[in-house]
Amino acid sequence: MNLSMSSKMVAMLLAAGLVAGCSSTGETMDDEGYGSDVEAIDQEGGATVYDGTGQEGGVSSSAMTDEERAAAQRKAESEQAAQAALRDVTTFYFDFDTSEIKPEAREVLIAHARYLAENPRAEVRIEGHADERGSKEYNLALGERRANAVERFLIVNGASRGQTETVSYGEEKPAVRGSGENVWAQNRRVELVFD
Repeated sequence: MNLSMSSKMVAMLLAAGLVAGCSSTGETMDDEGYGSDVEAIDQEGGATVYDGTGQEGGVSSSAMTDEERAAAQRKAESEQAAQAALRDVTTFYFDFDTSEIKPEAREVLIAHARYLAENPRAEVRIEGHADERGSKEYNLALGERRANAVERFLIVNGASRGQTETVSYGEEKPAVRGSGENVWAQNRRVELVFD
């Protein structure tokens, strides 16, 4: 019987200790803020971004002059116009019998990938083509490899797989009719068709 009473007493002491341990420390939070790491936005529209040094510093948006804001706006508009100009290019050419994307096409494809990432409802059909050399089946497979290479590049750079569709036309839809290296070079391509 004594064992049961002392067990109850120990249990009550543990419970009291648990409740005491979970209670607040008695410190009150003021209405001004949450501590030294957080600063409120000033009422005039500016804010200071913490620079990580623990000293005054950082970047303050209220410290920008009207001219600096206008210059930043012009720069942003210029960059948007440059990206839009890059997206005007929708045909990408390949060397003979390869599906390797040329270095000069990469920046343009990155601009397309960014556009797709920023516009989740946009969709693109990636059409792969080949020149007339080789069998019909081989050229269909080569056009598919080219389209898939461009699709992978777009996805790695921000596009969603659900935004892309690939199709291969092989040699069936030449950009230029005829024979010769100049003609064949124009037919070895991938075209992006945005819906």
